[in-house]
Amino acid sequence: MKPWTLMCLAGAAFLGACSSDNTSGSANGAGGTTTTNASGYGAGGAGHGTPGSEEDLVQSAGDRIFFDTDRSTVSAQAQATLDRQASWLQQYAQVNVWVAGNCDERGTEEYNLALGQRRASADRDYLVAHGINQGRIETISYGKSRPIDPASTPEAWAQNRNAITSVK
Repeated sequence: MKPWTLMCLAGAAFLGACSSDNTSGSANGAGGTTTTNASGYGAGGAGHGTPGSEEDLVQSAGDRIFFDTDRSTVSAQAQATLDRQASWLQQYAQVNVWVAGNCDERGTEEYNLALGQRRASADRDYLVAHGINQGRIETISYGKSRPIDPASTPEAWAQNRNAITSVK
């Protein structure tokens, strides 16, 4: 066999050994199992990232809340997520976050930028009212420029009307 053929086969074998099959229920691809709580987020153990990290926030508390059309009111379901975020932020007092407000594709750019800012501010204001120092939270609006789902359907629009919290 030619040397380059052997190198190609060795490379394919190496890549095959690195791939993961998530049929074990692992959320992190590392072969561990991650249990989920009622909210669908990790409830502890092998699936969590480094404590205080973005991955830990997502798995422990959830990183996003959703809004009704043309609204920036925090719903009861969103409050539950924000309560978990507030607890997580109290646990990791050194962590600062961004809250990005987002909108669906409908409406003008100006309208959606303003609505996205109201959504981000509503998220921040809830966290501040629940004991998080306002100086730890920055807000930004992306309006309709960063959709989660680019489709033009009611389901996609519902996913795109959100505020997402990220570790800075």
